[in-house]
Amino acid sequence: MTRVSARRVTAPVPVLDVGGTHVTAALVDPGTSHPVPSSVTRKPLGAHADADGILDAIALAALQLPTGHSSSWGVAMPGPFDYDTGIGRFAGIGKFESLSGVDVGAGLRQRLADRAGRLCFLNDADAFALGEYRAGAAEGHDRAVCLTLGTGIGSSFLRSGLPVHDDPEVPPGGHVHRLRIDGAPLEETVSRRAIRLHYARLAAPLNQLAPPEEPALPDVHEIAALAEQGDPAASETFRYAFDALGRALAPWIDRFEATAVVVGGSMAQSWNLIHPAFTQGSARTGSTAVRVLPARQPEEAPLIGAAHWVHDAASAS
Repeated sequence: MTRVSARRVTAPVPVLDVGGTHVTAALVDPGTSHPVPSSVTRKPLGAHADADGILDAIALAALQLPTGHSSSWGVAMPGPFDYDTGIGRFAGIGKFESLSGVDVGAGLRQRLADRAGRLCFLNDADAFALGEYRAGAAEGHDRAVCLTLGTGIGSSFLRSGLPVHDDPEVPPGGHVHRLRIDGAPLEETVSRRAIRLHYARLAAPLNQLAPPEEPALPDVHEIAALAEQGDPAASETFRYAFDALGRALAPWIDRFEATAVVVGGSMAQSWNLIHPAFTQGSARTGSTAVRVLPARQPEEAPLIGAAHWVHDAASAS
């Protein structure tokens, strides 16, 4: 029995990080808790493909990993998803619709054949938070709020290194995107789509043009570049969005007694625009000041977190 336990500890842990446009596969070294650099594979993923197409694409990335790893996989998935059963619940959210009601776990195990025994699913924002707690900006914080800013807002409230989902100290499910600000859902102000549309509304009078169709709008990274160059509409767009995020989140930071807010995701690359707006918005609520930090492991954190989730699942069983 001792020899079996040793093999479990030393074998690399295979992990998958599934996003709306890509899937990343890697082996995490249990000795360092970091992904083996040569193993990291990133493949495109179509969130609007049929179920077989999505599962095939995820499995394709997984099968690129070298053999000799553990049979237990950590799989970070966006919600809504039944993480205990491995079944998708994506109806009505505009992505992965074809996986709604599909047993994703069974589909992946079939495709991975003898390379997968147990699949340990967890929310992608929780995976990010666990990675930042183990090896990033949330390290040393008993209570931290971790955000991923991309297409929408992902969130995880960590207490003693564990995600909190069902507690009066956190928003329903621990999900910030369910909050409201100024009478509207938060994601109508803070999301890729909302930021692009808000910029179009502000920029149109300056250019004496009607707002263009959404596909023609500049993307968030382009709006950020314009803000850096002093464009007033772009600057106000970022200030408005992340001031709102600070105001919406501040009461929950207080209630949870968090000592840090850690921010990752693609938008976090515009840190010098996001950070001042967020902290000013939070301060305007009169809430307690808290450290707001950029992620230290923005790419690796979900992989690290997924691997630790496998370890924790094994310890609990």
